[in-house]
Amino acid sequence: MYDIRFRHDINLLDIAWHGQFTSEGVAAYAREVKGRFMAEGFVPGYLLRMDMSGSAVQPQDAVAAFREHLGDGLFPRASRIAIVTPSIIATMQVRREMTQDYMRIFANADEALAWLLG
Repeated sequence: MYDIRFRHDINLLDIAWHGQFTSEGVAAYAREVKGRFMAEGFVPGYLLRMDMSGSAVQPQDAVAAFREHLGDGLFPRASRIAIVTPSIIATMQVRREMTQDYMRIFANADEALAWLLG
């Protein structure tokens, strides 16, 4: 369903989604990403790339579960967030849910990484 990589060399939390989440799947994902964040020794100010190109628009119950488990103040703040999705509908969903002024949306992962590191 997802891959989570911590790249210490560039202070990057690199996540790729590969499908639709259920609310239970979101809870498991949130536990894993939070636990690994602490275990990896990451701190606020990291870079975040979320590649959603392998997943479709998320169902509303999953979106609500993301808000519940990872919403405002429930996960350490990144300094920059790059979302990767070629989907216009997914872009609209992301913009509705993620309002950070340090977030940008890209059509491909390489452009997203270049912006994060720029």
